[in-house]
Amino acid sequence: MQSLDLSVLHQALQWLPAQPIWICTVLATYGSSPRPPGAMLVANAQGKCVGSLSGGCIEEDFLARIIKGEYSEPSQLVRYGGDGLNSYVSLPCGGQLDILVEYLPSTPQNVSYLNQLAAALEGHEALEKRVTLPEPATFLPTGHYISSTHVQRDNAQISLFIAAAPRLLIAGMSSVALFCAEFALALGFEVLVCENRPDVLENFRTQIPASAQLIEQFPANYIERSGCHANTAVVALTHDPRMDDLTLMEAVLTPAFYIGAMGSRKNSQNRRQRLVKIAEFSEADLDRIKAPIGLPIHSKTPAEIALAVMADIVKSKNKPLF
Repeated sequence: MQSLDLSVLHQALQWLPAQPIWICTVLATYGSSPRPPGAMLVANAQGKCVGSLSGGCIEEDFLARIIKGEYSEPSQLVRYGGDGLNSYVSLPCGGQLDILVEYLPSTPQNVSYLNQLAAALEGHEALEKRVTLPEPATFLPTGHYISSTHVQRDNAQISLFIAAAPRLLIAGMSSVALFCAEFALALGFEVLVCENRPDVLENFRTQIPASAQLIEQFPANYIERSGCHANTAVVALTHDPRMDDLTLMEAVLTPAFYIGAMGSRKNSQNRRQRLVKIAEFSEADLDRIKAPIGLPIHSKTPAEIALAVMADIVKSKNKPLF
């Protein structure tokens, strides 16, 4: 849903210089609710909107109330479903939604506020968004990696920890890489596949999932030019030292939370020696590389190896910070 949330903010930035807007964020869901915490919608006074709060269950009522002039405080909490704060509409799925509604008049300060939020979702930094109802929100940098957007609440105090969606950057296509892409998409990752070898592209192009982004560049060149945000896992799965080694050389220069390369213990040890000799890797650089890659589940087939790889990535992503 990350691309949808960025579309919300891009539309908000188009509207805000000329008119007030309402930014709405799902804080909590109870029971069967189709949108996760952190999901967003933007609306204007004419009832136009981008994004979704419930997949269509409550939007009509919500927009009608905005047109009527409700939600005029800088921040307010609205509950749909259940018997809570404002039970305007019962959700057909029987769930319950708590929504933070922020009213943003057209000011340079609010444009700057939206730009900060967009930057966090694009991976430039992670932010803590603090709200004391009914006051305007403020941002603080978190100073550390956040695996996903999440919410903390204490009565009128609300904190949203905001970061880019997790990304899997696959350096070179292979049978294992193909299964990794499919598993990663099912797990909610943004998937980038870097591959520029004509023969490999000919074999795999039609098999790469449609939801993955194919980048026809040498992986190391792409990482050098575009970088990786802190919510990125980089995996080299080709067994081609020319591609894998150069990928690792570039990946350790980024804040990627996971860097891994496929190969046996012997091949991985040989790779370590090459990286020390050729790229002057330090012990700290080598410690960042998972090689052999993946959890030790005695995997044999490409699908099993990909499962081990993605399980290790998820383990690293979900490691407690506090």
